[in-house]
Amino acid sequence: MTPDFAVQLVRETLMTAFWLAVPVLTVGFAAGVVISLLQILTSIQDTTFNTVPRLAAVLAALIVAMPWMLQKAMAYMTTLLGDLSRYAR
Repeated sequence: MTPDFAVQLVRETLMTAFWLAVPVLTVGFAAGVVISLLQILTSIQDTTFNTVPRLAAVLAALIVAMPWMLQKAMAYMTTLLGDLSRYAR
């Protein structure tokens, strides 16, 4: 395995991890911003008012995005393990 091939393999792994995390992180960020705006407008400073809706939004995003995430992860693993002979060189 050449250094260039190893770098490409790590790059593909990190990009796959990035794309798997993007939907959940985006929903969590958007929910956090909306909840923070609601806290500012209503002057409620309770921590559960901030945490519980954000956790619920992230859980909902995981449930909705799980089929796509599993498909993406399985496609990556299939290509990674599909041709093991290229790693032995």
